Amino acid sequence: MEKDASDSLPPVKPKVNIVLLGIVFFSLLVLVVAVWTARVKKGVSDTPFYPGSKNGIPEKIEKFASEAEFREYLSQAKDMSQMGRVTSDVMIAPRATMEEPTGLATTKVERYSQTNIQTPGVDEPDILKTDGKRFYYWAQGVSFGINLPERPVEMDIKDSFREPAPPIDQSKIKIISALPPSQIAKISEISEAGEMLLSSNNLMIFTSEGVVSYDVGSDSPSKKWELNFSKSSARIIASRLMDGKLYLVTQNYIDEFSPCDIPLSTGVVITCKDIYRPDIIISADLLTTAMVVDPNDGAVEKKVSFISSESTVTYMSSKNLYVTYAYNSDYSLMMYDFLRSQASDLVPEFVVEKVRKIGEYDISLSSKVSEIQRVIDQYKSSLGKDERLRFENELNNRLSLFIKERARDLERTGIVKINVDNFGIEATGSVAGKILNQFSIDEFNGYLRIATTSGGSWMGMASSSVNDVYVLDNGLRKVGEVVDLGVGERIYSVRFIGKSGYVVTFRQTDPFYVIDLSNPSRPKKVGELKIPGYSSYLHPLKDDLILGVGQEGSQVKLSVFDVSDAGRPVEVGKYTLNEYWTEVQNNHHAFLSDPERQIFFIPGGQGGYIFSYKNTLQLEKAVSLYAPKRAAYINNFFYIFGDRSIDVYDQDDWELIKSLDLK
Repeated sequence: MEKDASDSLPPVKPKVNIVLLGIVFFSLLVLVVAVWTARVKKGVSDTPFYPGSKNGIPEKIEKFASEAEFREYLSQAKDMSQMGRVTSDVMIAPRATMEEPTGLATTKVERYSQTNIQTPGVDEPDILKTDGKRFYYWAQGVSFGINLPERPVEMDIKDSFREPAPPIDQSKIKIISALPPSQIAKISEISEAGEMLLSSNNLMIFTSEGVVSYDVGSDSPSKKWELNFSKSSARIIASRLMDGKLYLVTQNYIDEFSPCDIPLSTGVVITCKDIYRPDIIISADLLTTAMVVDPNDGAVEKKVSFISSESTVTYMSSKNLYVTYAYNSDYSLMMYDFLRSQASDLVPEFVVEKVRKIGEYDISLSSKVSEIQRVIDQYKSSLGKDERLRFENELNNRLSLFIKERARDLERTGIVKINVDNFGIEATGSVAGKILNQFSIDEFNGYLRIATTSGGSWMGMASSSVNDVYVLDNGLRKVGEVVDLGVGERIYSVRFIGKSGYVVTFRQTDPFYVIDLSNPSRPKKVGELKIPGYSSYLHPLKDDLILGVGQEGSQVKLSVFDVSDAGRPVEVGKYTLNEYWTEVQNNHHAFLSDPERQIFFIPGGQGGYIFSYKNTLQLEKAVSLYAPKRAAYINNFFYIFGDRSIDVYDQDDWELIKSLDLK
C-alpha cells in the first residue's frame, strides 16, 4: 500500500499569540471580579447561611456511625431547631363487573367511584371507602350541627347558617349496604374510628395510636391485627396503599437525653445506627420513619429512618416515595454576611468581628440573637442623636433589601427519595423555599417537578415573596427552573399534568400560570391569566380543561380554564356559590368527579352541589343536605353523605330514591 504524500510531511505546530492569550485571560478575570462585586453590592453574595455547607444543599445522606456521633449532631442541630417550625388526587374506578353476594343485592355493579387521589393506583386514606357493594363511612366524631372551619384570610363569614341540630354520636365507622339503592341500610358498625384504606376485605383504620385492621368479608367485622405506636409517641403523618402493600410515614420527637433504641412499635426498634442524616446541619426535632407493612398481618417488612423537621409533605409515585422537610438558615451567619457586605460603612470592623465570633459560640440560637442585638444596640448608643437616627433608618432599609435579595437563601426544602422496590434512600436534595402541599410535587419520566414559595417573612422581618418551579433529575440535582412567578404573592395551588404544570398565586388577583415542562432542562412559563380571587385546588376535567376551586371575595368560586392554547389560557366557565367555604379548598378527598357523565360534586356548608361540564359549567343539582361531606356513585346511582343521613339519587333525572338516617 502506497503512502499518501502528505504522510511524510512534518506536523504543523499552531502559532500561539502569547500576548493575545494574556489579554483574554486578564479580561475574563476583570469580568469575574466585576460580576462578583456587583452581586455583593446588590446583597447577592454567594456566602451560604447553612453550617457545614457550601451551598445549603445536602449532597448525600448517610447513617450515623455511633450513638456518640448522633448525640454530637443533635447538639449542633439544637440551634437550628429553634429557628421555628414552618406550619405547614384523580383516579377513575375500574369498570369491574361483579355479582353481589346472596343476601346483599342482585344488582350488577359495572362501575363505582373511588377516593379522589393524586397518583393513579396509589390510594390515599379518607373517611369514605367503597368496594362497589358496601360503604364504609366515618362521619368524624360527634355532630352538634354545622362545624364551621377556621375563618379563611380575607373572607367575611355570611349569616346563612342553620340552627344547630341535636347531637348524634358518629364516633364509629358505619358499614352500609349500597345496593339496591332503594334498600340502602346500615348493617353493622366498628367501634374504632378514623380515616381508612380498603384492600379487598381488609379495612385498615388510622387512629391516634396507629393502625387497626378489620376483616369486613362478612356482616360481622372481626379485628385482624393492630400496629400501635403509642410507646414511642409516634404519629402517622401519611399513608398510601399500592399493589397490595401499605406504606406508612411516622414521626416522633427525638429525646435528646435518650435518643437511641426507640421502640417504635412491638418488635420494631430504631437504633442510632439505623438513622440517616444529611451531610449538612439541619433542625433535628423529629425522627421520620417510612415503612412497608403487610396488610394481611400488619408485619413491618421494611423501614428506613432519618432526621427531619415537622413541616413534612409526602408524595408517592408508582416508583418512589418522597418525603420533604424544611430547614432554615443560620441567623448569625446571615447577620455577619449582611454587616460585612452591606453595612461596612455603617458599623466599624470590630462590631462585624464580634458578630462573627458570636456565631461560633456554643449557645442557643435565642441567645445568639440576643447577643447580636446587644452588640448592635451598644454601638448605636455610642452615636449622637442625629447619627443614631440615620443609622437606624439606613440599617433597616439595607437589611430589608438584603433579605429581599437573598429570599431564596433563607429557607429551603429538603427532599428524601425512597425507592419503592428496595425501600432504600436513593437520593437526597433540596430546593429554595417552602412547598404548599403534596400537589406541589410530581414525578414524570424520571424527573421531579416541585413548586415553592420563598420569602414573605423571616425571623419577624418582612420580605417580598417569590414563587418558583424547579425540575430535578433522578439524583435530585436541579436541571431546570422557572422563577419569579407572582412576585410579592404566594402559591395557592399547583397541579402537574404530564408535560405541563399549572400554578396559581394570589395577593389581590389570581394569576393562573401555564408552565411548559416538555424539556426538563428548559422549562418555561408560556401562559398567564389574571382574574379576581384565587383557586386553592386545581383538577383536570378533560385534556384541555382545568377546574379551579377557590374564593372570590367571601364566596366560593368555580373557574374552568381552557388551556388548549397554552400561551393563552382562557376562563371559559365561572360559577359563584352562595357559600363562603368548601372543604375541597383544603382537602381534595372531598371532591368527586364522574368523567363518564361529565359531572363533579362540591360540598358546602348549606348543601351539596352537582355540576355538569358537558358543554358549559352548569349547576345540575343542589341538595339541601345537612353538612354534606362526601359523594360517591355506583352505576348511575349517586350517593351524598352528610353528618346525619345519606341520600341516594338517580343520575338520569336526579330524583331522590332513598334517604338513610344515620342515627
